[in-house]
Amino acid sequence: MAWSARVTPWTRLDNFARSLAPGVITLLLILLSVMPTKIPGWSHIAPPLMLMSVYYWAIYRPDLLPAAAVFVLGLLEDVLTGAPIGVHAFTMLTAYGLVVSQRRFFHGKSFGVVWWGFMLVAAGVMTLEWLLMSALRGGPIDPQPALFALMLTAVVYPAAAALFIATHRVLPAPEH
Repeated sequence: MAWSARVTPWTRLDNFARSLAPGVITLLLILLSVMPTKIPGWSHIAPPLMLMSVYYWAIYRPDLLPAAAVFVLGLLEDVLTGAPIGVHAFTMLTAYGLVVSQRRFFHGKSFGVVWWGFMLVAAGVMTLEWLLMSALRGGPIDPQPALFALMLTAVVYPAAAALFIATHRVLPAPEH
């Protein structure tokens, strides 16, 4: 057996640690999104960073960010943001399921196509979230902050994608 073909315990540990990266990045983005800022009303217009992560990893490495992890992270976001329990878990699982079902379409496509797909998914998810929040509050809430958040989300996605792409390059190869 050649030296390069040997899998040591350290190699397995390294691969395991790297495989946690999508979930850890998603967790850190959730924490970043709930950090207090001095910008008035920021929480109403902040881009959904978790959605960006869920979208990217659902296309390229759903094996490293499975639906169960998305559900738990969505519940955590609900708790940290004060949203009704289950809203983010439901909307993120909906996005995840939709994107995983369309993975083949996005593979090999240009960044512009992937970004366009993200904007469509973000519009759908944010509309669903707005509808759920309106229903749970007993009437329509002002859609303007959600529309501004959607525009901000479309603008921020390329920067977030750069982080995901750089991380993706150091991940262990998927097991088939």
